[in-house]
Amino acid sequence: MTDLLQPGQLLARGVSRHLRSHGFVSVDEFVPMRGLRVDIMALGPKGELWIVECKSSRADFQSDSKWQGYLEWCDRYFWAVDTEFPTDLLPEDTGLIMADAYDAEIIRMAPEDKLAPARRKKMIQKFATDAARRLHRHRDPKLPGLPDED
Repeated sequence: MTDLLQPGQLLARGVSRHLRSHGFVSVDEFVPMRGLRVDIMALGPKGELWIVECKSSRADFQSDSKWQGYLEWCDRYFWAVDTEFPTDLLPEDTGLIMADAYDAEIIRMAPEDKLAPARRKKMIQKFATDAARRLHRHRDPKLPGLPDED
């Protein structure tokens, strides 16, 4: 199975496993709004929302021009990279997670910038709806009439 996944997807798997150990559930490739797609949106046990962007190389990081637009959609923002990644490229006012395909570790906790209650409610509802749609597609991939995620 790992042969079929791209390097960033392998990092996402390790990050999601680690976050699960902290009581978080996650959705990969989550779309908070049209035109934005985050690698991982994680929902914590107290309703907190974290975004984690997985970067597999210097070029992958340098080609990401949208990441600052993600900050308004989460309480905390993290980068996830492997041990070979040059972490001095990453902004110091963001979180840092070291990961591989199997696990991860939070190296630097991201600063908290709490979402407004209305946005939090909207994001949690979207998170639940997207997760349920994915489950439906997995369980019954030929089911007609299920709209795509925004």
